[in-house]
Amino acid sequence: MAARAEALGQGLTGGFGTRTIRLGVTGLSRAGKTVFITQLVANLLERGRMPGLRAAAEGRILAAFLQPQPDDTVPRFDFESHLAALTGPDPHWPEGTRAVSELRLSLRIAPSGLLAGLGGERRVNLDIVDYPGEWLLDLGLMEKDFAQWSGEVLTRIAARAEAAGYLDALRTIDPAAPFEETQAKALAGHYASYLRAAKAAGYSDCGPGRFLLPGELEGSPVLTFAPLPRPDRVVRGSTWHEMARRFEAYKAKVVRPFFRDHFARIDRQVVLVDVLGAIHVGPRAVEDLRGAMEAVLSAFRPGRPGWLSALLGGRRVERILFAATKADHLHHAQHARMTRFLAGLLRSARDRADFAGAETAAMAIAALRATVEESHARGGEVVDCVRGRLLDGGREAALFPGELPESPAAMLAEAHGGAESWLDADYAVMAFAPARLSLRAGEGPPHIRLDRAAEFLFGDLL
Repeated sequence: MAARAEALGQGLTGGFGTRTIRLGVTGLSRAGKTVFITQLVANLLERGRMPGLRAAAEGRILAAFLQPQPDDTVPRFDFESHLAALTGPDPHWPEGTRAVSELRLSLRIAPSGLLAGLGGERRVNLDIVDYPGEWLLDLGLMEKDFAQWSGEVLTRIAARAEAAGYLDALRTIDPAAPFEETQAKALAGHYASYLRAAKAAGYSDCGPGRFLLPGELEGSPVLTFAPLPRPDRVVRGSTWHEMARRFEAYKAKVVRPFFRDHFARIDRQVVLVDVLGAIHVGPRAVEDLRGAMEAVLSAFRPGRPGWLSALLGGRRVERILFAATKADHLHHAQHARMTRFLAGLLRSARDRADFAGAETAAMAIAALRATVEESHARGGEVVDCVRGRLLDGGREAALFPGELPESPAAMLAEAHGGAESWLDADYAVMAFAPARLSLRAGEGPPHIRLDRAAEFLFGDLL
């Protein structure tokens, strides 16, 4: 499919010039960034399932083709391998985002409206930038010093079972004692182990982001620090002093360059959120997700004073889509409730983005639909279920995950109030594998509202 579309694009030029849109795609782990990008590109190359994208429905996208990305030092998003994983004879989920990557899709657009009779075509380049949401969490570090960050982290993790190993190791450390590299490495290793365990348990505040995705920085001093209780007296050469210095180096040499080189050039942004995963884990995970997403979305406040405003140079993200992923895990009758839950979860952060002038929307989507809907009798009533192929073992199974409330206010209040479990309901979750597909010519893989997401994000520019 990609090869056919690329062939159409050879030698094309735009009669009305070329417009480039930089679309940022982010979200925390398991939100589905890789699948979203793969599916978006596949369905723009073969547009039979994109009626909600007006330019596609009207036939004004004459051709779509992949081109070399514009940034030579950024890895290319491996679209072909990811598409093969999702649509091959043994479909499986591709490996998730571990670093920044980029892909350019060019669209040949026929003019519309008053320009339609003048002839000519134009080209729109869609540059899709994929980056881990955990890296955006680091933005919150920029306005904190080591003492503030350490205090907040240690307070937050004090009651978490996943942090027991790190807290035990921390009790053997005297922050006022002379710094020892081997001791620092061991403590940073314990902290990284805690972050991995917290991530696996469904927590979202797993930062600094590079501790989970270190890449070429693994083992470097800039990643060899950890939160400490502040000693009564701070002296040069102490463990506290050196780790505070490394914390500042992380902000200056890791966080700031990422925002300068990648984030500052984003025009439109989609933030993917695994709402159902957090609800399944429980109220604490939902409240944790709310705090983490507020930290992420603080990056999209272009009017914010300080270093970020200066770094962006007056640019702002024009549109932000908050997308609750895995909508195919719920019957469509609950999708509106899922959207309302997401909007309630992000309300304060979203209001700040609106105030800054960015246009925003919330939506429930499934970038790749992996289930079908069914109804089953249970306890004398009919319940709406979804059926799919289970990731573990591959057998078919139907799921009724529980009903989301009409209004999310009560659930969000429970989460904010520190409830240990939901008062009135249990929420199940299953891990579904991609369905085996038989695609007709001109159709991309099935999805839920991916076309409407595309219309909001860049349809106005087509």
